[in-house]
Amino acid sequence: MSNKRINIRIHSRSSALLAHLGALLAVTAWGAAFINTKIIMQNGLSAVEVYFYRFLIAYVCILLICPKPLFANKIGDELKLLLCGVCGNSIYFIAENTALNYTLTTNVSLIVTTAPLLMAMIVGVMYRSERPGRGFIIGSVIAFFGVACVIFNSSFVVKMNPLGDMLALLAAICWAVYSILLRPLSATYSAWFISRKTFFYGLITALPFLALEPNLVGLDVVLRPAVIGNLAFLAIVCSLLSYTCWASANKRLGVMKAGNYLYVSPIVTLIASYFFLGEQISAIGVIGCIMILVGMALSEKLSANQKI
Repeated sequence: MSNKRINIRIHSRSSALLAHLGALLAVTAWGAAFINTKIIMQNGLSAVEVYFYRFLIAYVCILLICPKPLFANKIGDELKLLLCGVCGNSIYFIAENTALNYTLTTNVSLIVTTAPLLMAMIVGVMYRSERPGRGFIIGSVIAFFGVACVIFNSSFVVKMNPLGDMLALLAAICWAVYSILLRPLSATYSAWFISRKTFFYGLITALPFLALEPNLVGLDVVLRPAVIGNLAFLAIVCSLLSYTCWASANKRLGVMKAGNYLYVSPIVTLIASYFFLGEQISAIGVIGCIMILVGMALSEKLSANQKI
C-alpha cells in the first residue's frame, strides 16, 4: 500500500511538471510569434491573412493527427467549442492586431497582459468557493508591473486612444474567457480534439473578415521562403503544439496557475527582439524580467494548494 501511494505521488508530480513545462513552452512560442508575424507582414500579408494561413495549416495538420470524433458528445459542449474558436482564435487575434492600427503597441501589449487578472476576476464571480487567495493576487500584480517594465523597455510613452485600447481590452477578455471555457471541456475531451475544434471554428468565423480585405496577396507571395517558413513555425509550434499544451496545462494546473505563465511571453519577445531585430535591452527591461519571475514564483508558492 505504501509503494502504491509513493507511485501515485511520483506520477502526480511528474504530471504536474509536464503541465508546467507545457505551459512554459506555449507562452515561449507565443512570445516569439511576434517576430515571425512581423516578418510575414513586412512581406505584404495583412494581419487577417497571417491569422488565416497560420491556422489553416495548423488545422490540416491536427486533422491528420486527430480526425475523430467529428463532434462533441453534447450540443452544449459543441457550443462551448464554438466560443473557444471565437474567443481564443478569430476575435482575439483580429481584435489585438486591429488595435495596433489605432493605439500604441505598448498600450496593446500591456492591456492584453491583463488576461490573467481578468481570469481571476471571472473565476471569482463564477466559482465563489474558488476565489484566488491574497498571495496569488500579490504575485500576479508584481508580475504585471514587471510586464509593464519590459514593455516600456526602451521608452515610456502612454497615450490613450479609446477605440484601440477597447479593442485590446476585448482581446484580453476573449483570452480569459477562452481559458475558462477549457476548464469543463478538458475534463471530457482530449487536448487534441479541443484544439482541432477551436482551430476549425476560428477559421470559419474569420472568413467574413477575410472577405472584407481589399487586397489579398497571391499564392506566389505566400510561398516565398521568408513567408512560408515563418507561417510553418506559427502553425506547427505556436498553434498546433502550443494550443494543445495550453489545454493540457489548464486541465492539470487550473485556469489561473496556467494563466500566470502568460507573463513570461513579454520576456521572450524582449529577448527575441534583441537577437533578431537588433532592439536593445535596458536596465528597466532587466528589472521587469526579474519582477515577472519573482511575481510568478511568489504566486505559485503562496497558492500551491489551490487549483483554480
